[in-house]
Amino acid sequence: MKKLAVLVSALALFVISAVPAAATSEGHGYLALGDSVAFGTNPLLDPANASNFTGYPEIVAQTLNIEDVNASCPGEATGGFSSSTGLDNVCRPYRAAFPLHVAYTGTQLAFAVNFLQNNPRTRLVTINLDANDLFRLQKGPGPDVWPPSTCFTPNVQLYFATCAVQNLETIFQGLRASGYSGLIVALTYYALDYSDPASVGGAMLLNSAMITAAGRHGILVASGFDAWKATALASGGSSCAAGLLIPLPTGGCDIHPSPKGRGLLAQAIVSTIAASCPGGVTGCLVRNRS
Repeated sequence: MKKLAVLVSALALFVISAVPAAATSEGHGYLALGDSVAFGTNPLLDPANASNFTGYPEIVAQTLNIEDVNASCPGEATGGFSSSTGLDNVCRPYRAAFPLHVAYTGTQLAFAVNFLQNNPRTRLVTINLDANDLFRLQKGPGPDVWPPSTCFTPNVQLYFATCAVQNLETIFQGLRASGYSGLIVALTYYALDYSDPASVGGAMLLNSAMITAAGRHGILVASGFDAWKATALASGGSSCAAGLLIPLPTGGCDIHPSPKGRGLLAQAIVSTIAASCPGGVTGCLVRNRS
């Protein structure tokens, strides 16, 4: 199990050449939600300055020429996303010690709902989430590890088949309850080593919960797993060797995306939007302005 936690991505553009610059920005057109993958965590940079970190949302925003608000939090789990007492990995202590890209006091879901209600012309919402559920579960019993919940089990397989799905559905329901009816794209996680069955299996475990919950709510799914697969396999399967992960000065790689890695994740989101919109990306974004 410990091996699985290490091999699974911590927290998860064939840039569409046809994306025109006509999708111009009018205020904040894009809300990004999620964990450290969206945040752009890099262990080599000073966390006291949030501007040091760039995640895939900033590349999506640049590609689509819309302004993003990145509300992600490193260490965010699905329970803590919507409840101040929900299952959390390190988001709450991180927020207590370091700034996020956006300052807010409540949960990430509460911020998102408030944002969408006050920005009705928002065109896009993206989210990646649930790797921190696994990391927190594997730390074992302790303060706030097993918070009160109508759905909780330390059984990892059962947790992701039931509780993680329920938590994600609560999130999607909350986003829609804000009155927002536009595009929501969920990004799944990559594997650290596509030649290692444990790494691939771990990513699939995490992604299954997101895919199930998204499918029940009409949420688009962009495959972060597939976004990295060909590039990693060309380097023997290793996402580190392929340059998709942040290289460490001591050797090896961190589990977070490098600029190359987050570029491919952003590409997957833009590609997914383009494939789902008969009128292309711009047409979908324009429709979401009303």
